[in-house]
Amino acid sequence: MASLITIPARQGKAITLRRGQHIKVINTHGQQVIDTWAFNRADLTECLSMEHSRASLSRIIARVGDSMVTNHRRPILTIVEDTSPGIHDTLIAACDRYRYELLGCTTHHDNCTDNLVAGMAALGLTPPKTPSPWNLFMNIPVQAVGGLSIRQAIECPSRGAPLVVLGAPLVIDADEFKPAAGATLRDVLSEICRQIRRTNQTTR
Repeated sequence: MASLITIPARQGKAITLRRGQHIKVINTHGQQVIDTWAFNRADLTECLSMEHSRASLSRIIARVGDSMVTNHRRPILTIVEDTSPGIHDTLIAACDRYRYELLGCTTHHDNCTDNLVAGMAALGLTPPKTPSPWNLFMNIPVQAVGGLSIRQAIECPSRGAPLVVLGAPLVIDADEFKPAAGATLRDVLSEICRQIRRTNQTTR
């Protein structure tokens, strides 16, 4: 049975997703960027890795059917469905207090790095580091000369709120892993779809 979790603006949430389960991330307002992480619960040092995923895919943006891999080069998240324009950044680091200090902020400012820690803490876990996130819906065009530009997320108003369905592949050894998403501007509705697609394979 599916359950709904709202990720409040400028906060983060973490959930446990078992092999064969799916999470549906609905971009309620259409243009919210969602910093996304995934960890192997049995070994938190194994996590979703953007650099390893880019090497595995031989491109910087994943497509439906592609599996993102860990720093151990094992699949951890697969794009099952994507009704957005399909632009999900793998290059930009998570924002943190140091970034806001460089921007002149002299008081605390909510940020995705702290959101990751808080989301994991709610489950009694501590991430050993802050990996580079998978920035769902973030639009970072790479220019011909190699430069980067930060653009507004591409809307798809004719199709309603864009969503991405991510699946936990059966090939990962651990029974569970922890995805966490940090929303920074507007609330994002995340629908956790447990056992949407069953397989006849048994887990080890």
